[in-house]
Amino acid sequence: MKSDIEIARSTILKKIIEVGNGIGIADENIIPYGHYMAKVPYEVINQEEIKKKKLILVTAITPTRAGIGKTTTSVGLALGLQKLGKNAIPALREPSLGVCFGMKGGAAGGGHAQVLPMEDINLHFTGDFHAVTSANNMISALVDNHQHFERASGKQLKSINWRRVLDVNDRTLRQIVTGLGGIGNGDVAEAGFDITPASELMAILCLAESKEDLEERIGNIYLGYNHNNDPVFVKDLDIQGAMAVLLKDAIHPNLVQTTENSPAFIHGGPFANIAHGCNSVLATKMAMQHADYTITEAGFGADLGAEKFFNIKCRNAGLNPDLTVIVATSQALKLHGGVALEDIKSPNLVGLKEGMLNLERHIENMKGFGQTVLVTFNQYSFDTDEEMEFVASWCKERDVEFAINDSFAKGGKGAVDLAQKVIDLIETKPSGPLQFTYELDDSIYNKLDKIAKKIYRADGIKLDNKALKKLKRIEKYGMGNLPVCIAKTQSSFTDDAKILGAPNGGFHIHFEDLLINNGAGFIVARAGSIMRMPGLPRVPQANKIKFVDGNIEGLS
Repeated sequence: MKSDIEIARSTILKKIIEVGNGIGIADENIIPYGHYMAKVPYEVINQEEIKKKKLILVTAITPTRAGIGKTTTSVGLALGLQKLGKNAIPALREPSLGVCFGMKGGAAGGGHAQVLPMEDINLHFTGDFHAVTSANNMISALVDNHQHFERASGKQLKSINWRRVLDVNDRTLRQIVTGLGGIGNGDVAEAGFDITPASELMAILCLAESKEDLEERIGNIYLGYNHNNDPVFVKDLDIQGAMAVLLKDAIHPNLVQTTENSPAFIHGGPFANIAHGCNSVLATKMAMQHADYTITEAGFGADLGAEKFFNIKCRNAGLNPDLTVIVATSQALKLHGGVALEDIKSPNLVGLKEGMLNLERHIENMKGFGQTVLVTFNQYSFDTDEEMEFVASWCKERDVEFAINDSFAKGGKGAVDLAQKVIDLIETKPSGPLQFTYELDDSIYNKLDKIAKKIYRADGIKLDNKALKKLKRIEKYGMGNLPVCIAKTQSSFTDDAKILGAPNGGFHIHFEDLLINNGAGFIVARAGSIMRMPGLPRVPQANKIKFVDGNIEGLS
């Protein structure tokens, strides 16, 4: 079979104006970025119309290092629904350069279930990530400027919590010192970088529903505190308007197309292990405006992305999915069944059976949110009939709908069975009202404790001294009613990446720090040793990316 990039390159693309016109978007509402990408102004969204549309969440079991195929499944499901005559559009996140040049390579789906133009989407796309990076670091520059000129006035911040960002995996930037070289270069201070998807501005971009909302949220960003221990916000420096201007184009969702020339919206890119892990509310609603079925995804396993999708994104935007699709692969099931990483592509029914506990846990959690669940098996060429039949039988015994997804190899044709079962479930047994894990008036401690116990099956939580101090500050500032966004390893239900499967008790979740993301509207709780600036592997994907005969190679 051809590689992802060969399939992408061999696909004859439609002009983006034609793609937009095909779903009723007028020419004047399509802002082209070249011939095959465009932005669509969020103002075209009609909030009343989207209430009639169907929303499907695609999530997954705890993944392997190489992922599990949620984007491939999301695109494939949309293609399968289209084969059945349904108007379906996926709403996805934008890839990060850090990921593309680091561990995983491209992140635009795979095989015959991709979003295109693949190279552009995986690289600089329409500049949204760069806009977030620039605005984030502009805030840092303006804060440092404030510190420089207010040195003698006593109006300096006593503590600065705002960090710079860069969309490159660079471990050497995690902790740095700025201001070296004399007083003319500003104050000497400890600082550091996170990766751009971890920026609070990325979360704000993904949760804001208008330019006015965007500016207000930016103004509410907590920067640190002054010498009176009072909070200092971006609006106190009167720079929120300038930051909103930097994001004036980035706020609009991006329109692209699939390998079968159908539309797709891609917008925003927070990671689910260090942020809330969902594409923008505006892109989701834009897709719902123009489709009968919208398929959106939440990052990594359901314990991270889906939990935040429900407790943060849906609560914030008033969304209620009609169905949740959980993606499983033989590789991930075997990994959680105790099979060595280097052997998970080989047949091993015993290991696969042991790994079903991980799938079962995710099913239970999704049902706990009030969701109707469908399990889909993302098929690879090395999967055996015996293994797939076992997973199908296991699901049937538990009265959980199951379908094979072979859209990677066959495009929409390979997802028709999955699509039909999605339609049938939504018509006969749609999800009920969302049941959140916690209430907003719960304390921050209790919110974290409920997630740890209900979602991870931990015995409880433990807060280090740094987190306890931050908790007192959060309560003092009256921010205890915010949702929580847990940053932890994506490889385990615990905060230890080495503990696989589905542990049930016998552990606690340790929180080292609490970060106030007041503009985004949540508290980030950092668990274990999770890093908000990843490092590169020994052999990064960047080693494989190059021009060959004028074409880009290595992005997949």
